[in-house]
Amino acid sequence: MRDMLRLQVLLDPSLSSDLPALAAQAAAGGATLLQLRMKDAGSGAMLEAARAVMDAAPGVPLIVNDRVEVALAAGAAGVHLGWDDLPPRAARALLGPEAILGLTVRSAAEADAAELDAVTHASVGGVFATATKRNSTAPVGLDGLAALSARLRARKPGLPVCAIAGIGAETATGVIRAGADGIAVTAAVASQADPEAAARGLRAIVDAALAERGAA
Repeated sequence: MRDMLRLQVLLDPSLSSDLPALAAQAAAGGATLLQLRMKDAGSGAMLEAARAVMDAAPGVPLIVNDRVEVALAAGAAGVHLGWDDLPPRAARALLGPEAILGLTVRSAAEADAAELDAVTHASVGGVFATATKRNSTAPVGLDGLAALSARLRARKPGLPVCAIAGIGAETATGVIRAGADGIAVTAAVASQADPEAAARGLRAIVDAALAERGAA
């Protein structure tokens, strides 16, 4: 699971009108995980998009943001949950033991309350400010990322952690040094003139930072 978190690319229709093409470009650039995020879409539209993305990038696992029913119907690899979604244990019961199941963690209180026995990884953040998602909490920064990662791993040793929000080429090394096993990005790939090249560059930065940390 840890290697699968190296470069997670979020697919959001607010930044791309062709999600399957973006998925294929991200996969060609070295993305290790794709996440479909369609906050305002109906389940039917999201299911259609998930199937199209999986057809376009069959070599990279796809997880679905929030919607357990869409992940099940599409045969996706799993889901990513927030705190207003189905609780992890309930989602795990529906998805089965092999599914990827991520959970956003934004604070010490959430790190302490999270149903870590049911998740495969945690996405910590937002680490930095971002314009691609409405966040109700302040960015945690690198120190917060390090503290929350340690807090989570004190409860579940070895838990893979993905850093999310506001991460790009200039900040990726710092978040890996702070304890993340990988990064989740949206605009840093989707908003670039060449998404494949952007993904390739980010993947190289993450791989180098992990090697420096002795985690490669």
